[in-house]
Amino acid sequence: MAIAADLIVRHASDAELPWVDGGGGIELKLLRVSLSTGVWVVRNRFAPGVELPTHKHTGQVEGFTLAGRWHYREYDFYSTAGSYIHEPAGSIHTLHVPEDNTAPTEVLFVIEGALINLGPEGAIESVVDGELTLLGYQALCEANGLPEPVGILRD
Repeated sequence: MAIAADLIVRHASDAELPWVDGGGGIELKLLRVSLSTGVWVVRNRFAPGVELPTHKHTGQVEGFTLAGRWHYREYDFYSTAGSYIHEPAGSIHTLHVPEDNTAPTEVLFVIEGALINLGPEGAIESVVDGELTLLGYQALCEANGLPEPVGILRD
């Protein structure tokens, strides 16, 4: 029995997708990019003390903390291993990893659309989406002598 192409279950192997150093204490592993829907899935590892620029999401985001501890400066909760978050489209926040963490923090994010990095006065500084992240991930793999990441799920 043939299975329709859009119903085939696909698998991303952890071993086929290397961690790359994104700079500033941030490592990433890109798992999936859908150019048709704008959804992208990324695992991030953040060193203690990392703070991302304040940013706005054009679509919703789901996050699952695998290890460590982090929070958004604008909220009073901390996400720890096993925590799940849902961010509605349009949310604005600043991700921060406490300096006193003793190990990297690892989070899996499922992102719809883009994130818009904002400057101190709220001006747009950059826009990052799945396609740009895919190109950056591939370039970082190449620059570090890593094999082309063939396991990324793309549609």
